[in-house]
Amino acid sequence: MTTSPTGRLARVLVLAGAVAALAFGATPAATAAPAPAPTIAAVDFHGIVALSNCSGAVVRTPSAASTDPALVMSNGHCVALMAAGEVRQNRQDTRRFTLLNSSGTGSLGTLQANRLLYATMTNTDVSIFRLTITYGQLQSQFGTTALTLSTAHPTAGQSIRVVSGFHRAIYPCNIDTFAFRLREDRWTWLDSIRYTSACHTIPGTSGSPVLDTNTSQVVGVNNTLNEQGQRCTLDNPCEVTQNGAVSIHQNIGYAQETYYIAPCFTTQSRLDLTRPGCQLPR
Repeated sequence: MTTSPTGRLARVLVLAGAVAALAFGATPAATAAPAPAPTIAAVDFHGIVALSNCSGAVVRTPSAASTDPALVMSNGHCVALMAAGEVRQNRQDTRRFTLLNSSGTGSLGTLQANRLLYATMTNTDVSIFRLTITYGQLQSQFGTTALTLSTAHPTAGQSIRVVSGFHRAIYPCNIDTFAFRLREDRWTWLDSIRYTSACHTIPGTSGSPVLDTNTSQVVGVNNTLNEQGQRCTLDNPCEVTQNGAVSIHQNIGYAQETYYIAPCFTTQSRLDLTRPGCQLPR
């Protein structure tokens, strides 16, 4: 995995904060206006955040309203090294995020979460935090908007950019193909995005959004790289085909698809894993 530059995934546990379960407090707004959508013409650092050990982005569903609490997406392993099959949901969390300006040369300020809505390393590797501000307040207080989650499955050959808030770097490449199963240590991820070799991501890029160059929408979340050419070990994912054949691709990076995340959210950024189209594990 590609976490902090001073260590690999195993050091994430030290940086993760304590969490405690609480109930949702927000109520839906009946006549909420749509949240402003990004209008950037090219991929930049718009909506990108840096965590203490990873990268991430402020994201919105296509139907999000300006009064909905804003969301930040990163990797599950940026929260903790969770057990296979473990899902964390609706827990108090006050993690802070540095919001970058569009050029990546400076910070617009600090965002703060009040809840970890979801995190897992099973089937995918994703974490979603709820912020203390709405999408409308993001616009009025920081002069920026969130990145939109695409609801379409990405395609092979698609031009993409992996945008790291931690390193303030953009990695341009294409989607090479999709791994039926991607296995690393005790975790297995489904239908993972494999990059072409140009996207040689490094530690600290974990949680970076993968953006479609044409639309600037989020199609994935960067999470790992085969670093030493080993087979199915920590920091050395391997691909497993439907018939069980195993292959490794040293120095090649991977991301987890995000097209099925938007259907999991209702009004006021409430998470409902039972909604049609939501494929996040429960």
